[in-house]
Amino acid sequence: MRVRDWQDVLADVASDSTDPEGWRAVAGSRRDGLGEDLYFGHPSVGVYHLKTYAKNPRELRGVGTRVARKVDDELDPLLPDEESPGRFAVQRPPESEDEAKTMATRLEETLKVHAEAPTDPDHLFEDVMEAVDSPAFGPMDYEFDGRPKTLDELGDTFEAAEQLLSAELDDLIEDDDVDRGFQ
Repeated sequence: MRVRDWQDVLADVASDSTDPEGWRAVAGSRRDGLGEDLYFGHPSVGVYHLKTYAKNPRELRGVGTRVARKVDDELDPLLPDEESPGRFAVQRPPESEDEAKTMATRLEETLKVHAEAPTDPDHLFEDVMEAVDSPAFGPMDYEFDGRPKTLDELGDTFEAAEQLLSAELDDLIEDDDVDRGFQ
């Protein structure tokens, strides 16, 4: 298992040519300590685990790794299904000004179509993600100030990764003096 910067893990996901709609995620507060846990997976790509914390209001830091090469029958029930009320997406910036303009035009047209016709929020979300060419999006189980039950189950399933990532994140927090509060 290779622990990397959380942004490098997301860059790998963003560069993968997998079906962007097949992703699912679970996130919430860390079990012990400062920060958040995020598991996200795709049936053909696998499952990733990220641990992050806000160093300050403008800088998010963290670590991550791939914990499974595919979503099997044991992992599938731990990730949310389409009925989950939450949504997540991984975004990548446009590579050029022309691409940004094209993306903005597609987004504007998508919003106009949905404004003129009755639609449900799930269809709007999917169409917006396609308009902005999101490489990964889907349902998410998230608790802002808690932990979904499945987050603990995933942590128990990948106990070695949980311990390693927690130690790495705790080292980052200590190096940044974030655990000491204001002085």
